[in-house]
Amino acid sequence: MSSKRTDTRFWDERRNLIRTKKGGWHIGKNIKIHGYDLLKDLAGRTTFFQTLVLNITGRLPEKRLADWMEVAFLCMSYPDPRIWCNQIGSLGGTVRTTPVASTSAGIMASDSKLYGPGIIVSTVNFLKNVHKKQTLGETLPAIIEHAYPRVPGFSRPIARGDERIEVMENITAKYGFSKGKWLTLAYDIQAILEDKTGESLNIAGYIAAFMSDQGFSEKEIYRIGSTIVHAGVAACYAEAYDNPPESFLPLRCEDIDYQGRPPRPLRRPKDSKTS
Repeated sequence: MSSKRTDTRFWDERRNLIRTKKGGWHIGKNIKIHGYDLLKDLAGRTTFFQTLVLNITGRLPEKRLADWMEVAFLCMSYPDPRIWCNQIGSLGGTVRTTPVASTSAGIMASDSKLYGPGIIVSTVNFLKNVHKKQTLGETLPAIIEHAYPRVPGFSRPIARGDERIEVMENITAKYGFSKGKWLTLAYDIQAILEDKTGESLNIAGYIAAFMSDQGFSEKEIYRIGSTIVHAGVAACYAEAYDNPPESFLPLRCEDIDYQGRPPRPLRRPKDSKTS
């Protein structure tokens, strides 16, 4: 009998065979997505964001929730080439690479532990950890005091406050969503931080808390928001591409602050002897 270390049946069953529960293309007939017919059930009846969430989670969200997500994406689409991920798009445009390569590189640059979609998982886990400690009897001020300054989802790298929160709060109310358990906890944490440091909930924290209230896991939220900076990166790429080549942030040699070894003469190679 094979041991666990040498038993390869799991992989053998998948050798030269692609398995999926997501769906598939029945050539010349239809495309199935989690039991839905893409062309008959979804095309023209659902939005892009509804289909995106269905593809990722297997659940078709109601339209108002998908519309809420679209607004969240919009609020993360700053067409400002000073922002790091957008700057990657601009650099791609100025050297005339493709929009797919540049936008993909910009999205990858947003996958950070400090900003962008990369902070979602740590934010959700932080909220869950705070809630767990509360259930064990710790007070919220004491929890935050011990955690500070590591409070993902709150504060911003270069600014105080987040102008997008008010917009998202208005959209949340407009679409008829109530404040759930996780968003309530996020506001409670914000109240403590505002009094202690002047810092407050940021857009990533708001998205993480709201979508947790809608029943999404941290992995699902991360996957849904993985391309959330796409529009801003694409805008900066397009502008840089349409300008003269290599005109975005050009450098002269003296602009480089070289701190390596000083210039030194190269030793001439000895003439090789030929027989």
